[in-house]
Amino acid sequence: MIAALGDLVEDIVVGLAGPINAASDTPATIVRRRGGSAANVAASIARLGGSARFLGQVGADAIGVTLTDELERDGVDVAHVRRAGSTGTIVALIDPSGERSMLTDRRACADLTDPDPAWLDGVTVLHVPFYSLAGGDLAVTAATLIEWAQTRGVAVSIDASSSAVLREFGRTEARALIEALAPDVVFANADEAAELDVIGAVGGALTVVKHGASPTVVHPNSGATFVVPAIRIAAPSDTTGAGDAFAAGFLVALDRREDPDAACVAAHRAAVALLTSRP
Repeated sequence: MIAALGDLVEDIVVGLAGPINAASDTPATIVRRRGGSAANVAASIARLGGSARFLGQVGADAIGVTLTDELERDGVDVAHVRRAGSTGTIVALIDPSGERSMLTDRRACADLTDPDPAWLDGVTVLHVPFYSLAGGDLAVTAATLIEWAQTRGVAVSIDASSSAVLREFGRTEARALIEALAPDVVFANADEAAELDVIGAVGGALTVVKHGASPTVVHPNSGATFVVPAIRIAAPSDTTGAGDAFAAGFLVALDRREDPDAACVAAHRAAVALLTSRP
């Protein structure tokens, strides 16, 4: 079982037809759906036939119930989800090229405290987005769970999550924290890798750097760096969650003892499956 620790929120995805007209109207297509990096990873793992558990806190409100129920219907174990406060929201602005910018209000997500060792029962991999390490009670909870996981022999993966979050945290401090937590796998996109000054395996972890439609660069914890071509598709209208699907595909394959090259191919397939499933 792969557990993902972090956010479960409502995504409001705004597809822009063009530049925003300041102080006036701008045509857009607006969709509401379940979001949050950790929740996205867990749902993608379940869609791939893996066993997934979501660990996190969601608001004690109607939208929190709806989001949790939907995640459970997708096949994710939500038995340990905490409910308190109000559910967070992320507004994703999608420009005509498909690139997204995020406006985040995480609310209850960052307040998760008092972890329980039972959350890791049966878990073989713990996945933690850097969002979960960047501050608040959740950061303390995440560090504790990572320590418990490593004591149990559970593999740990960390996703760099956001170049803006890394800059706000402090790029040197962020890299030092990741290295101190000693994960087995680190995921980053090109911008995040630049913030972390990735030129090889980060802290000895298998480090995977995504470059969109260009080849992914893999820095093994031993051996030479190699690249894995991406799967080319027509330009997607919305790339939100593609990185989470990639992480899910990679971790499912790695948990099944596939080598990093094959895991990266599986990761690309998972991301493409998500992107091509949207209208």
